[in-house]
Amino acid sequence: MRLFNLAFGMVLALALTGCSNKDKDTGCTTAAQDDAVMTKYISDNSITATKHASGLYYQIIEPGTGATPTINSTVKANYAGKFTNNTSFDGGTASFPLSGVIDGWKIGIPLIKQGGKIKLIIPPYLGYGCSDYRGIPGNSVLVFDVELQEVK
Repeated sequence: MRLFNLAFGMVLALALTGCSNKDKDTGCTTAAQDDAVMTKYISDNSITATKHASGLYYQIIEPGTGATPTINSTVKANYAGKFTNNTSFDGGTASFPLSGVIDGWKIGIPLIKQGGKIKLIIPPYLGYGCSDYRGIPGNSVLVFDVELQEVK
């Protein structure tokens, strides 16, 4: 009986180990799928956007005339965040170190100077990724309208 319990325990342990999340497909969209969503949004909304080498799209509305932020800057921005279906998920005015935000902002915000305005269309891999995050569904393309008010 002991031998049976030991064998059963080992089989159960192996079975549970084989079901770990690390072996499962994460369900992430591909860069090509993300690009298709972004280009459709751009087309549907008549946006004149430029594709950055990172994969994000941006439209500089006003370039600004003040200081240019770097990854080491603390910035103050007025922003509105929405999904490609135009549903808002966030917005307001906030100050933050540029090093502490999503990669899409780290790349996009330095494209303008203080006083500038930019629209960022950010693929999931430069945003919140494949998994849900604080009410933002995984694999979401994010659209931000940003006014850069201050650079320190």
